[in-house]
Amino acid sequence: MFGKRGSEGSAKSGGMQPSARAPAAASPSAAPAVLIEPPRDSSQPRQQVVAPPMQTPSRRRPARTEEYYDTKSQVFSALIDTIDLSQLSKLGAEAAREEIRDIVNDIITIKNFAMSISEQEELLEDICNDVLGYGPLEPLLARDDIADIMVNGAGQTFIEVGGKTVESEIRFRDNAQLLSICQRIVSQVGRRVDESSPICDARLPDGSRVNVIAPPLAIDGPALTIRKFKKDKLTLDQLVRFGAITPEGATLLQIIGRVRCNVVISGGTGSGKTTLLNCLTNYIDRDERVITCEDTAELQLQQPHVVRLETRPPNIEGEGEITMRDLVKNCLRMRPERIIVGEVRGPEVFDLLQAMNTGHDGSMGTIHANTPRECLSRIESMIAMGGFSLPAKTVREIVSTSIDVIVQAARLRDGSRRITQITEVIGMEGDVIITQDLMRYEIEGEDANGRIIGRHVSAGIGKPHFWDRARYYNEERRLAAALDEMEQKAQ
Repeated sequence: MFGKRGSEGSAKSGGMQPSARAPAAASPSAAPAVLIEPPRDSSQPRQQVVAPPMQTPSRRRPARTEEYYDTKSQVFSALIDTIDLSQLSKLGAEAAREEIRDIVNDIITIKNFAMSISEQEELLEDICNDVLGYGPLEPLLARDDIADIMVNGAGQTFIEVGGKTVESEIRFRDNAQLLSICQRIVSQVGRRVDESSPICDARLPDGSRVNVIAPPLAIDGPALTIRKFKKDKLTLDQLVRFGAITPEGATLLQIIGRVRCNVVISGGTGSGKTTLLNCLTNYIDRDERVITCEDTAELQLQQPHVVRLETRPPNIEGEGEITMRDLVKNCLRMRPERIIVGEVRGPEVFDLLQAMNTGHDGSMGTIHANTPRECLSRIESMIAMGGFSLPAKTVREIVSTSIDVIVQAARLRDGSRRITQITEVIGMEGDVIITQDLMRYEIEGEDANGRIIGRHVSAGIGKPHFWDRARYYNEERRLAAALDEMEQKAQ
């Protein structure tokens, strides 16, 4: 099988002979599993927030029966006997889908299955998704309003829509089909998941993050989690429209990215750190050489001079692992002007701080922390985890001289995402790192629908610590105007 969303060679086909020979009957065990979509009882809503309708007809589908699966098994087996998969791989995605639909229609006619037009259309769509895509996941992957897909075994799938988690009607026939789809996803990036290697991080071709944990570690069947990326990349202007930041705050972030401040984006899980990092990298000059280091390649930089590096897990013999620290140390030899680390999790933070201190101004990274002060503490902890036996004051001096700005992102309890703080790192006073807020988000309450009401306010700083850097890049007037506007709105 090949995935419709796969890389080169996947999802293409040709040279078919639809009626060249009679399709052979198949045993049910030979058929791949398909989705089960039980009817939804509209009188008993599962959540207050209802997912937007899927991009399919709005009518309610009946539950799939064993008769349906038996029919699909026979049709699928006959299809595999009829088509030439090597020729199928040469066609484009749409052409391959049309070719499969034509052959399946012929098979249904030859075998004289009693099906309505709507049932036949559902069968055609299921088989096309199984052959060319990711089976039952295809309808969810096609929706741009879904942020996360969480599959908890074959019988339960949840999605995040509008910041809230709701249950989807998507089902897999059994855990074998789910594991097969997981293996198809991870194999496209050269990784594997099975009983001997049951944990795997991977990505979809569009950069969406994928995590799979399979039995025996996952007791109730494979657990698949997909953090989806929007097809249209978010910009700071869009974040302003969503209320995540004010126009003046967005201008401040643009200037921070433009004048090559060393930036750490801090936030909890699902707070939008990677999205914000993508937004900030839009303001990197197009003539700069940028090198990205990630566990799974998610960043979507638009500059022409970008080198993307990705870690590698150990093979089945436990050898060949390439860690994030290996990548960061190596990219220092590749003449980078900026180093972007997708997520800082361990001792590689020390190498990143060293790079920020040795001429790679404008480097960026993300870290899991709930406040800017906690972010600094976590950086100290990760340096200690790396086995560096340095005095605490020395570590703090390295941190304070390396990082210029911490941007704090948060996911609020109503599901909305906000940039809650833009904080400067000033320096040291005794043994303590000194910081100052340029902007913060203050919660004022909630409306009748439970949505958080708040506003971004200025901290009253008229001349930030990176003012001289802004003047060097001729951005001091724009910076002063943005700070003045923030101050006026706060009064």
